[in-house]
Parts: sequence; structure tokens; C-alpha cells
Amino acid sequence: MSEKGDHAIWTEKYRPRDFSEIKGQKEIVERVKAFVAQKNMPHQLFAGPAGVGKSTLAIVVAKKLFGDQWHQNFLELNASDERGIDVVRIKVKDFARTKAIGDFPFKIIFLDECDALTREAQQALRRTMENYTTTCRFILSCNYSSKIIDPIQSRCAVFRFKPLDNKDLHQIIERITKDEHLKITDKAKEALIEISEGDCRRLENIMQSCTAISKNIDEELVYSLASVAEPKEIKELLNLAIGNKFVDARNKLLDTMLSYGLSGMDVIKQIQKQIMELEIENRVKMELIEKCGEIEFRMTEGSDEFIQLESLLAQFVLAGKNK
Repeated sequence: MSEKGDHAIWTEKYRPRDFSEIKGQKEIVERVKAFVAQKNMPHQLFAGPAGVGKSTLAIVVAKKLFGDQWHQNFLELNASDERGIDVVRIKVKDFARTKAIGDFPFKIIFLDECDALTREAQQALRRTMENYTTTCRFILSCNYSSKIIDPIQSRCAVFRFKPLDNKDLHQIIERITKDEHLKITDKAKEALIEISEGDCRRLENIMQSCTAISKNIDEELVYSLASVAEPKEIKELLNLAIGNKFVDARNKLLDTMLSYGLSGMDVIKQIQKQIMELEIENRVKMELIEKCGEIEFRMTEGSDEFIQLESLLAQFVLAGKNK
């Protein structure tokens, strides 16, 4: 890393400071930007997967709206840390009932991961949003809007974020590579984009982990530090199973899990992706994907991971015999 970034966490160092720096979500950014220009906005609900810019956009809104006084007029709480009704009755209400500092019409309360709030806390939040509209606006952030009660959703302008496109992730990689004076291969870039799955935060964390070892980043380094097996290794063990070589496939599975430090859930997700690349009938692919779902469910219920993965490999062997 450069001297500038020696002790910085990249998710903070490269966090956008302006609307123009936010990657993806163009329609959402334009609508929110219009609210800021008018110095008036409704309560807002940001819903979408992790690492796509929900928290960043909320902070940019506060900075653009309040300028140098944004810290005094902006309260950020993580609802997953304090899930109960007390956080709404005490912290939120105390901040919401006072007027904004400076010549501003309202304060902003940003509740991150608010889908972790209990239903009782959400009911209390609903009343607070209703009672203090003149002095405070709420920006709520969640991964699953279905976990937010309808009365809260109806009081908010809902913005649904989507994973970042590959071109946006590519631009982020290029910027970091230039700023941190890194050398990164094309295959490593493809691996970073594939592993991050539209999550900018994960992308930056993996790149920073890689630079702790070497400034020359290749595909193998990315996969090893992301605790993800190379796709070719997963495909190889599946082909062994389909070729009726169960013992070899089982040994390859064990070696791969130990080499990369993978859990059963990590492996099942990678297997599910590689099924579509196998040279078998589409009908058989569908049956194997169904088996993946069944095995994944058993793992979440507490079954032994390796036994379940062996069971799945046995299904691939049977599928190979019937090919």
C-alpha cells in the first residue's frame, strides 16, 4: 500500500464524498440529489444487498445538506447492535425532538440494518417518525425490505439498490490499482469481480488483504485470500464424480476444503454455480441443483457438512451413470 493508505481501511479511504463519485444506482442518486437541492425530503428506505452504497449515499446526503455542521445534525445508529425498543424510545426520540443546529429545516437519523429491529421497536419507530416529522427525517437502510413492517414502508420513499455492474467494479479496481501502485493480472481482476458479486465492500477488503502479501496480485492469491476455491478445481472434482470416480472426487473435495479453509456452505454455493458448466443434460442439471438446495437446507439445520457433501457427490456419480 502507499504511505497514504498504510493504516487506512480501504472501505473508508475510498468511500465516495460526492454524488458524482457513487458507482451504479444512477436513478436513485439523481432522485435523492433532487431532494437535497430542494432542501426538503421525505423519510427514505434504502433496500438492497450489502456493499452497494446504501450507507455511503446516506452520509453523502448529510454532508451535502448540512455542510460542515453535518456531524451535529446527523445521527447514525446500527440497529443490529441495539435491536430493542429502548434504542427507539431513548436515543432516537431524544435526537429527533430537538431542532437542527444552524439554519437547517430538519435533522437526519440514519438507521442502518433496520431489518434487525424487533417488531415492537419498529412499531415505536413508526410513531416517532409520525410525531417528529417537522424536526427530523429518517433514512432507513436494510437488506430485506420484507422484514420492515408495512406502516413504516408506507411512510417512506422506497429505493431499491442493486448489485454493482461489472463495469463499475472494474472502474473501482482500476482506481485502487493506480492509487496504490499495484500490479494486477487480468485474470485476477475477473476473479475479484466474480467473487465480490457486486459487493464493493468485499472487493476492497479482498484487494487490501492481497496487498498485505504482495503488490503483484494474481488469480491464485485472490482466491486463496478470499477463501474461495478456484472454479476449475470445483469443476474437476465434479467431473471425477460424474466419471464414476467417487473416491477420487471425495479426496479432491477434502483437499480443496482444507487448502482453502472452506466451510460446507462455501463449497455448496460453488458447486451450484459449476453445475451449469458440466457436459450433462439440462434435465440432469436441474435435478442436481435441486439436490444442492436440499443439502444446503440440511446443513443449515445442523447436519454434518462433510457427510452431506459426500451424499451430494454420490448423486453426481448416479447422474453420470444415467447420462
